[in-house]
Amino acid sequence: MAQQGGLFDDEATGRLTVWPPDLSHLDPAWRALVQSFLSRESGQALSARLSQAIQADAVVYPPDPFRALTLTPLDEVRVVILGQDPYHGPGQAEGLAFSVPDGVRIPPSLRNIFKELQASLGRAPSRHGSLHSWAKQGVLLLNTCLTVEQGQPASHARWGWEGLTDALVAAVAQSQQPVVFMLWGAHAQAKKGLIQASAGSDRHLVLEANHPSPLSAMRPPAPFLGCGHFAMANAFLQQHFKKAIDW
Repeated sequence: MAQQGGLFDDEATGRLTVWPPDLSHLDPAWRALVQSFLSRESGQALSARLSQAIQADAVVYPPDPFRALTLTPLDEVRVVILGQDPYHGPGQAEGLAFSVPDGVRIPPSLRNIFKELQASLGRAPSRHGSLHSWAKQGVLLLNTCLTVEQGQPASHARWGWEGLTDALVAAVAQSQQPVVFMLWGAHAQAKKGLIQASAGSDRHLVLEANHPSPLSAMRPPAPFLGCGHFAMANAFLQQHFKKAIDW
């Protein structure tokens, strides 16, 4: 059944069917940033391209590009994990970087994330690929590009999403509470300068490694497997009088 504003949930179609969406479900601080972006020329151009693609019956994922902003309010963000763009297979993308709905086969990159969790913290690999529990604990699972077409990775990478995700990352970096930024791969690491410029101090922890994809997870000089990011993140959070993440 369609949600208000034309967005369909994962159980219904698994795809984005109408644009622009209803933003009332967003955290108010995020909503203001999204509305500001969509009102600008770049946001209007993105909206026009998305609307045209949907009207042409293109299969666009995910059904709710802003789910990460719904589950993790700005003032509750403790960790940011930046992905590249949503999964492009049927039923996979759900608006959270690296996460897939329960019951969907765990993608290779997420399998490597679970391997690193086991090596770093001794956690047995999860039997499902949903990372909703992370998002509810303050882990912002944000892709740098928020939509994609079926079977075409990075197909919306130059449509203008980066202008919005830059603003979202900058808003987190400007917050006064210490945050851990996990930058995996070149697309995520491109935000490092923005984080440093927005923060104006060294209060945040910025961790860098290769993308967890099997193509790069073991590649030097910064292999993802063995990076220890999850343990370092929890140690940092506990050091700053914050509860560790239950990964």
